[in-house]
Amino acid sequence: MSTLPTSFAGRCRRALRHLMTGSSQGRRCFPQRTLEAIAAAIAEGEQRHRAEVRLIVEPALPAGAAFANVSNRDRARALFAQYGVWDTEENCGVLIYVNLAAREVDIVADRNVGRLIADSDWQAVCRTMTSGFARGDFHDSTLAALHQLSDLLQRHFPAGGARPNQLPNEAVIL
Repeated sequence: MSTLPTSFAGRCRRALRHLMTGSSQGRRCFPQRTLEAIAAAIAEGEQRHRAEVRLIVEPALPAGAAFANVSNRDRARALFAQYGVWDTEENCGVLIYVNLAAREVDIVADRNVGRLIADSDWQAVCRTMTSGFARGDFHDSTLAALHQLSDLLQRHFPAGGARPNQLPNEAVIL
């Protein structure tokens, strides 16, 4: 987790970094073949556990939000609500939020799943992604993190038979 800048100059630098990270960055880091592999990995995982997983990639915060020091965690929570990840039958939604400009990943889990898994386990999944991202490896590190997440969810929230898919498996690139 990064520390948000407190000075005016630091906030301006943060806003500028987000402003300069365009939407093309998201498509470059997550091309179509990666998006297809992500959807397949989420679908495969959801056969093993009862949670509903959603991945959202945001190249950058809006400059105003970056300047106002909206944290990665707060943005993830807002998207968790906006995309209805909370609205699953068993309160079992899990959002993986990637902010490329901030180089941060956050996971927000609905209460039924969130209380079963330790923060250190969620953080380990995030580290799998961020360490891969630091090497420029978005494809394999994202898939490894999704498999790691599915293993955690299967252990704590195993599938109990056939059920409907409540959230789309496709990643969202904002």
